[in-house]
Amino acid sequence: MDDDYGIFGPESVTWRVMGEPIQLVGGFRALLMQGLHPRAMRGVLQNSALLDPAEAWARFLRTSEFVRVRTYGTRAEVERAGRRVRKIHATLTARDPDTGETYHLDDPEALRWVHVGEVDSYLTVARRAGVRLSDADADRFVAEWRRAAEVVGLSADDVPGSVAELRDYIAARRPELRLVPEAAHPLRLSLHTPLPGALSALRPAVPALTVLALATLPRWARRLYGLPATPVGDLWASTTLRALHTGIGLIPAQVRYAPSARRARKLMAA
Repeated sequence: MDDDYGIFGPESVTWRVMGEPIQLVGGFRALLMQGLHPRAMRGVLQNSALLDPAEAWARFLRTSEFVRVRTYGTRAEVERAGRRVRKIHATLTARDPDTGETYHLDDPEALRWVHVGEVDSYLTVARRAGVRLSDADADRFVAEWRRAAEVVGLSADDVPGSVAELRDYIAARRPELRLVPEAAHPLRLSLHTPLPGALSALRPAVPALTVLALATLPRWARRLYGLPATPVGDLWASTTLRALHTGIGLIPAQVRYAPSARRARKLMAA
């Protein structure tokens, strides 16, 4: 159907936020937030060949396509994508070396943290980059993403529905967060990014992108990564995000936006 806009649609704040190219930083930041949850990180480490170029690139493409479909796909497309992800999470397992417990990747608390890390990252990057969002818009964005939580098997009522609830949840989880010893530091990993030959020229940009994404993290999260956490770093991150967003805005929209985002912008304008 022509009017099947999926789980968000042209009146959503999500379409306004997610189409901006600056959200590449938001995606990296979301992965860094995920990396501080021991179970979520071990689930990835024990089920992905992160340093295998073919596997790492394939995983990146799958994740990017899932985010695109979840944001802009029809309801049927979103349901198919969600069904695949839920099946994978329910099938794969990981082991917690601290307790000896084996758990499935659909562990609700791990999924909830990954969800919150995404929402917080996309919203934080958008606002600090200068995307026009009121406080009410920010609350709507968080509430809209309850629909995204349902796609991966969570209940809408079990995830934050406002910015205040988002902050409260993150604050409550902080004592449990850390970088597990078997995980490589993201800065070190970024220096050996496994990109396929056609994209190898982009490899030098990945460390810079990783540094910027790390700088956008809350100070407590930067400390968990063993990095300096000062107001100067906060200012640098915000200034850099805003400058990048402004610079990207000078590129013609036909080039600047991906096809799905271009279609969404036309629908929003209509």
